Amino acid sequence: MAARHRSRQRALQVLYQWDMRRQPVDEAIRSFYETMSASESGPPPEPDEFMESLARGASAAAPRLDERINAKASNWKLERMPVVDRNILRLAVYEMTEAGTPPAVAIDEALELARQFAGDDAIAFINGVLDAVRKEASGV
Repeated sequence: MAARHRSRQRALQVLYQWDMRRQPVDEAIRSFYETMSASESGPPPEPDEFMESLARGASAAAPRLDERINAKASNWKLERMPVVDRNILRLAVYEMTEAGTPPAVAIDEALELARQFAGDDAIAFINGVLDAVRKEASGV
């Protein structure tokens, strides 16, 4: 499971770069690998297929994901959210609604990413939005 978590961390990094630089996701992925190669001595990093599928899927689905997030993020516009927070949300909503990841797993992983990369206030906010998306998706 640690490998999957690492892939999610990497996907978040790629999505962050994609969002900030407004570049195609494949360029963000290539840049991510180049940065890893430059920071490590030794052979180039192995491709991370899970990370790449998450980053490509979440970026391609961003308009749909953003609509769902906006509908559940009371009083918060997506463009006002910190970049890390909105990409944690995109990643988790993509996993829950389009990638077949069980909602409990997607939410738990998102909260772990929030603990690592976002502020304390973000954890409760992300949890609330994802729980609302989960309830809507399951018809609760």
